[in-house]
Amino acid sequence: MFEIVFLFALALAWLLFASIQDLRIREIANWLNFSLIIFILGFRFFYSLFLNESFLVLNNFFYQGLIGFGIFFIIGNMFYYGRFFAGGDAKLMMALGGVLAFSSNFWINIKLFITFFILFLFVGAFYGLVWSVFLGLRNFKDFKKEFLIQLKKNKNKIYLVIAVGICLMVLGFVQKSFFMLGVLIFILPYLYLYAKSVDERCLIKKLKVKDLREGDWLYRDVKVGKKLIKANWDGLSKKEIELLNKKSKLVLIRQGIPFSPVFFISFIILIYFWKTGSWGSFW
Repeated sequence: MFEIVFLFALALAWLLFASIQDLRIREIANWLNFSLIIFILGFRFFYSLFLNESFLVLNNFFYQGLIGFGIFFIIGNMFYYGRFFAGGDAKLMMALGGVLAFSSNFWINIKLFITFFILFLFVGAFYGLVWSVFLGLRNFKDFKKEFLIQLKKNKNKIYLVIAVGICLMVLGFVQKSFFMLGVLIFILPYLYLYAKSVDERCLIKKLKVKDLREGDWLYRDVKVGKKLIKANWDGLSKKEIELLNKKSKLVLIRQGIPFSPVFFISFIILIYFWKTGSWGSFW
């Protein structure tokens, strides 16, 4: 039991620090993520070694953590290359994989991984909604202006989707399931306009070049002399920042929503479910 408590405490401390750092500077330092991975796997290895656990069996404490890390390594990269996560979030997801293998039973751990992932999706959806509402209200004038621009720009597509939604709602008088589907399709264009407006007006910041950090996202491509610095998902490199520093004073940067608190909240909920045994109700 000591080993599980230690994993809880270590992960909570790192997740709390990552959340504070992300909220303050919109970045999770690589040393923080890598140190958590090293500490978790190192602890599992030496704990298994000193307990004389056989390294030839699957239920070995170290192997379970390694398997968890491998599974979440794949998930983290999928989210990163699917452009749902920034690099820091993806690495934090990988580190948690090594933590979440609480049991010596492989299939119980798989259920724990899935339970955490379900919690993560629900908490993330609610957190993202609350954060975007806050941003929209704080920048209401800019948000309203962008919303009207996007509405005018996409009005033909929106009218088409709304028409499909209305048709499905009419069919709902014949089959109820069509009505709910129609309502969902009807509101989707407005959700898209809302998200797009927040993204274009509330997450764009003008920043001095001297204040740029490696990994910051350009809002749009910037031409410096004959060289074009592209706005890409990997963010700015040190070389590109040095180049911008010679030619530009201000640039537009796209900021992401600080997402690490979702990991922290989801992990606390999972611990509660694990300690009370209620996590089994998912199954």
